[in-house]
Amino acid sequence: MYTAGEEEIEAIARVIRSGALFRYGKDSECDRFEARYAQHLGVEHFALAASGTYGLAAGLIGLGIGPGDEVLVPAHTYMATATAVLSVGAIPVIVDIDESLTIDPIALRDAIGPRTRAVIPVHMWGAACNMNAIMDIAAKRGLLVLEDVCQGIGGGYEGRKLGSIGHAGAYSFNYFKNMTSGEGGGIATSDPKVAERARCAIDPCHFYWQGRSDSIKPFAGIGARASELMGAMLNVQLDRLDGIIEAMRAEKKTVLAGTRHLSNLGLTPSPMNSADDDCAAQVMYLLPSEQAAQTFSKTIPSVVAGKTGRHNFTQWDQVLMHEGAHHPALNPYALPENQGLRLDYSGDLGKRSLDILNRTVMVAMNPAHSDTDIQDMIHNIDAAARVALENASLDDIELRKAAPVDLQKFDSVN
Repeated sequence: MYTAGEEEIEAIARVIRSGALFRYGKDSECDRFEARYAQHLGVEHFALAASGTYGLAAGLIGLGIGPGDEVLVPAHTYMATATAVLSVGAIPVIVDIDESLTIDPIALRDAIGPRTRAVIPVHMWGAACNMNAIMDIAAKRGLLVLEDVCQGIGGGYEGRKLGSIGHAGAYSFNYFKNMTSGEGGGIATSDPKVAERARCAIDPCHFYWQGRSDSIKPFAGIGARASELMGAMLNVQLDRLDGIIEAMRAEKKTVLAGTRHLSNLGLTPSPMNSADDDCAAQVMYLLPSEQAAQTFSKTIPSVVAGKTGRHNFTQWDQVLMHEGAHHPALNPYALPENQGLRLDYSGDLGKRSLDILNRTVMVAMNPAHSDTDIQDMIHNIDAAARVALENASLDDIELRKAAPVDLQKFDSVN
């Protein structure tokens, strides 16, 4: 969470005072947010859900993904991207990333098999995927594209909002995201049938509250309905979003300009797709070795991408152990429809991804940083680079005050 204050408190209090916490009603906060956010994204439909994970699952359901289907997912993403695929009975196939820390279009193309139906490009750490290449491959090979925008809210790609480019886009409003209601999520699309199926997945009684529709046949779903408390907070957060992203983009540009000279030492900014449009939540640097990255991150507050726990496929226990459901009879890895799919994950899986991840360090931006904070950060990056890449002693450098890394946000492991 970057910014929340009296406006959010008052919006939530207003809902509580009204006694109308259920989302279906006159002047609904949820309805208002869904309409406003769809317009913000440039899509026809947006449906709120209880979490980003359920937004992903609802998106897959909306697109008709299920048993018998393979879905390509990147090797670096929060594990919910892969487990959402399992939740609808399909099989996730893990694909290498490139140096942008997003799915590698070449690896994606090469990973397509005869039963691959969809791909989930993840705009990881707020950095956009190469959507032109991905959409071109998808069109040529008949793949559905569900953008995972859970970490990329507010970002764009070549002038379009993330999540509006593929066939659908899933979002998270978790506490750690650019726009938050504590928990929450949703799904965006311009396809009315995808939207209706997603809404049925989110709330199997949707038709009853909103009026029956014959556009699709209703089906049973568990449900993950939003409340008016979520809608009220998000309406305030949406008003803040552009300012938050603008501040982080300005900070990132200043930091990159102030550290450009360090490329001579081997501290190279990670390549970005549509750099001017990304969320700028992180400045990412690619170092020449894993050891150098480790030394850098131990010198100043920063995170090695390869040490972010469940964001790396090596930590996806449920996937790697084939525990894809709560009951054996529902486990996608055991379903007859999935026999013949690529169910196993080889021992040399993702070696290229891990090499990139273990050499990439991330320095967090924050809209609350002052000019002094930013200059101190630039100074500290310079110092850490000299320790990591020139073997300077800690006694020979001066570190300025810096906020510690929120390890819970990064799910960091040692």
